[in-house]
Amino acid sequence: MKTYRYLDLITALFVVVLVVSNIASTKVVLFGPFTFDGGTLLFPLAYIFGDVLTEVYGYKRSRRVIWTGFFLLLLSALTFGLVSALPAPTDEFSQKSAEAFSTILGLVPRIVLASLVAYWVGEFANSYILARLKVATQGRFLALRTIGSTLVGQGLDTAIFLLIAFYGIWDNNLLWTVFVSNYIFKVGIEVLFTPITYAVVGFLKRAENEDYYDRNTRFNPFALR
Repeated sequence: MKTYRYLDLITALFVVVLVVSNIASTKVVLFGPFTFDGGTLLFPLAYIFGDVLTEVYGYKRSRRVIWTGFFLLLLSALTFGLVSALPAPTDEFSQKSAEAFSTILGLVPRIVLASLVAYWVGEFANSYILARLKVATQGRFLALRTIGSTLVGQGLDTAIFLLIAFYGIWDNNLLWTVFVSNYIFKVGIEVLFTPITYAVVGFLKRAENEDYYDRNTRFNPFALR
C-alpha cells in the first residue's frame, strides 16, 4: 500500500476541526447579519479538508477519514456525557464548575444524534459528488466541483442537524433563520477559500505524487476495505 507524507496530518486537522466545532455549536451567536451556532465559524473547514482529501487521495481514503471522524466525535460526546453525569464534590467551587461543564458540554442525546447523522450524511454526500464530478470532468473545473459538492453536502448537513436537534424546540422562524444563515455562511467560506484550496491541492498532488481518480471505486460508505 502506498504511503503518504501528509495524509496523517490532514486527518488529524480534520478531526480536530470536527470535534472543536461540535463543542462550539452549543452556543448560538450573532455574527454581523448572520445567526448561527458557534461551530459554524470553524465547521466549514471540515468540508474544505474533505474536498482536499477526496481530490488528492480519492474517495476510498476519504471514506476512512470520515469514519475516523465519526467514531472520535462519538467518543468525545460519550466522554462529555459520562463526565457530566458523574457526581462532583460538594464544595461550592466544584458544584459551580460541574454546573458550567454540564451546561456547555453535557450534550443531550438529541443533539449528539443530530451531529452524528448530519455529519455522516453531509460528508459522504460531499465526497461522493466531488469524486464523481472529477471523473466526469476529467479533473477540470476544481472550483466548480468543490463548490458544487459543498452546496449539496452543507445543505444536507445543516438541514438534518437543525431538524433533529431543534425541531419542536425552537420556533420555526428561528429554525429557518439559522438554516439560511448557516448555509450562506458555510458556502461563502468555501467560495472565499477556493484559492487556498487550489494551492493546497496543487502542493499535495506534487508532494505526494498522487492525483486519484475514482473510476473503479465502490462508493458504498460501509465498504472500508
